[in-house]
Amino acid sequence: MSNKVALLFALTSFFATAQQTWSLQQCLDAGLKNSIPVKIKQLEITRSQKLYTNPLLELVPTVSLNGNHNYNFGSTIDPSTNARVSSDIQSDNLYLNANVNLLDFTMLATARKNKIDIAIARADAAVISYEYKLQLLSFYFDALFSQELVKIQIEQLENTTYNLERITKEVQIGSKPQSDLYDIRLAFSQDEKRLMEARQLFDVQKLQLFQLMNVATDKLSEVQLDYILAAPEEDSNVIGSNPKIELAALQYESAQKAIAIQRSVNLPTVSAFYNMSTFYSAPLQGSGAGVTNFGTQLEDNKNHQAGLQVSIPVFTGFRRNRQITASKIEAEKSKWASEQEKNLVKQEIEQEEKRQSQYEQLSVNISNTVQYARESFQTTQSKFLSGKIEAVLYTTVKNQLLASEYDRLKNDLQLQRSRIKLTILRTNGI
Repeated sequence: MSNKVALLFALTSFFATAQQTWSLQQCLDAGLKNSIPVKIKQLEITRSQKLYTNPLLELVPTVSLNGNHNYNFGSTIDPSTNARVSSDIQSDNLYLNANVNLLDFTMLATARKNKIDIAIARADAAVISYEYKLQLLSFYFDALFSQELVKIQIEQLENTTYNLERITKEVQIGSKPQSDLYDIRLAFSQDEKRLMEARQLFDVQKLQLFQLMNVATDKLSEVQLDYILAAPEEDSNVIGSNPKIELAALQYESAQKAIAIQRSVNLPTVSAFYNMSTFYSAPLQGSGAGVTNFGTQLEDNKNHQAGLQVSIPVFTGFRRNRQITASKIEAEKSKWASEQEKNLVKQEIEQEEKRQSQYEQLSVNISNTVQYARESFQTTQSKFLSGKIEAVLYTTVKNQLLASEYDRLKNDLQLQRSRIKLTILRTNGI
């Protein structure tokens, strides 16, 4: 008996020694900070920002400097005299090229699409956070339910322990039959098993919660979860802040920009260019008499060229038209996907509102049931201690009280979770 009492004290001391209390908001903050998928999406946002170039920056010229050194053997053209000679000649050529697109519709359309891609990356990251919140909400309340169930089981075991000690003494003095002791021992063993199972389940679910948050702690046994019922939320049909809807709308807009890119290929392009070139040449053999020196040749052989270039597509083939048609189909698909996402979110909100209403309707009935079960148990407890009923009937009534308290706990937590989930669905916040 002393071992059983010691076990009870060890289990009940868990809540007395726990030093850390984690609220749902703390879990969300820690999880979003440490979540690897969220960090990956943040990098996607940065990558999209780096890929975006403002159209004004496209007006900065592209400049390149090229040079080569050539050897010509046998009969060739002397670049300095433009005459055919039989001597071998070496030459150096230098080129400076600059080019800038003054009007490029493809560039403009691509820049607009890249800008939308940044918004898509942000919305995609918001969707990851949104789904993570819903997942963590489920993990948190599963663990919270197990935590509160442990408290109920402790209370039940404390009561059974008191009765077991009392019946044991009464059997020893002969005022109670031995069968009552067997029955109360069975009840104690069952309560002890339920408490152990609830405690083990809480440990596992708490571990899963902290693993989901990617938070390591060597004092997990000292952690409790905050149990505060959420205040009722006002009914709202506003779901425009849901990140899934925003992402779908942005994807439709991006698909429309893809059509503009395909069409821009058929539009004119205007560019400006500037080229400067010079060269130096000298025979490979001979004294090199009469050959102008390197610097003078480079200066004398300079050539400049500048101008505007207009490119007007005349015939790009039927493939371009097929690509435009395909882009239109993709845009139409994105449009319907956006409408589908709106309907899915709306349906999910309607379903959760229905569940919340059902939980609220059950609350009154369950509270009354718990009150009646507690009164019945108190009466049965008195009758059992006075020897008017057997331990089997006492155990049955005690289990009825346990079941009613379980139902109330479950309904209260489901109602709380439903209210918070509705807030996440509507506004992506809690």
